[in-house]
Amino acid sequence: MKHLTDEQLREIREALLKKRDKLLSSAREQIIDTSNVAFEGGDEIDRADLEEERYITYRMRGREANLLHKIDYALMKMETGTYGVCENCGAPIPFERLKARPVTTMCFECKELEEEHEYE
Repeated sequence: MKHLTDEQLREIREALLKKRDKLLSSAREQIIDTSNVAFEGGDEIDRADLEEERYITYRMRGREANLLHKIDYALMKMETGTYGVCENCGAPIPFERLKARPVTTMCFECKELEEEHEYE
């Protein structure tokens, strides 16, 4: 039984595709920016600032790559007709939750249980 309407799926798909395009565009810009940076001269503080900036950029890219993977996974699940179903218990994930967090793979209850076990 399908619990999401075609309009709801379309709305979420459009949001996912928009976010995906934004992430890819940002990644392209960062690649261009970092390839144009050459460190010449300067003191140790300048080097430290540059290294810190590179580290932060690297960490952000990791998070963005992870989000991109989650977006692609959600889009694949839409294509296979399994989007919006909790991967843990099989219950339908409410549209409101999917709209707020379209890459989620669990219903609220299962996600809460998972987070509780993380802190044990």
